[in-house]
Amino acid sequence: MADTRALNPASRTGSITRDTAETKISISVNLDGPGHYEVSTGIGFLDLMVEQFSKHSLIDVLMKVEGDLHVDQHHTTEDSAIALGQALAQALGDKAGIGRYGHAYSPMDETLSRVALDISGRPYFVWKAGFTQEKLGEWDTELIEHWFHSVAQTCGLTLHMELLYGVNNHHICESLYKGFARAMRSAVERDPRKGSAIPSTKGQLGG
Repeated sequence: MADTRALNPASRTGSITRDTAETKISISVNLDGPGHYEVSTGIGFLDLMVEQFSKHSLIDVLMKVEGDLHVDQHHTTEDSAIALGQALAQALGDKAGIGRYGHAYSPMDETLSRVALDISGRPYFVWKAGFTQEKLGEWDTELIEHWFHSVAQTCGLTLHMELLYGVNNHHICESLYKGFARAMRSAVERDPRKGSAIPSTKGQLGG
């Protein structure tokens, strides 16, 4: 069961609210948490994947989404990812002292995924994965790629995701999310050898 204790205000945190005719969203993150989460998007499988992201990245995530699910799931999926990326970017600030790069091989039974990322401030997304089912639970699988793309764009990630092999669609999706989580965990963690230095010879990330 998720622990819903308040985020530590002394940690690197970000909070975003987004209110449009399509979605109403409130998201808070804590980069230095133990992976506490409270997630409600109205899409059960998306909830589970965001919870997996939080648990395995050790990034606390409080996410409440009310979307126009009577239309379809596109706006809820896209806008939740946009707001999550914005909250992560806010929490990262100038990115001083972070590891910056992260990668993970993520096995789940017969499935193996590879994720590599750079918190570069220059969004770029490579996706080499796919699904043989149209839905996981009630969630349209075509929206999974779009979710990752939207997070990469608003967080400023260079993000490469690849399914090396796999059969079970549930395993494939979960493997990708857990790989993303583990890569983010490495990338956002502070490196004590760097102190407050920006991890770039330019003196800044992005641009």
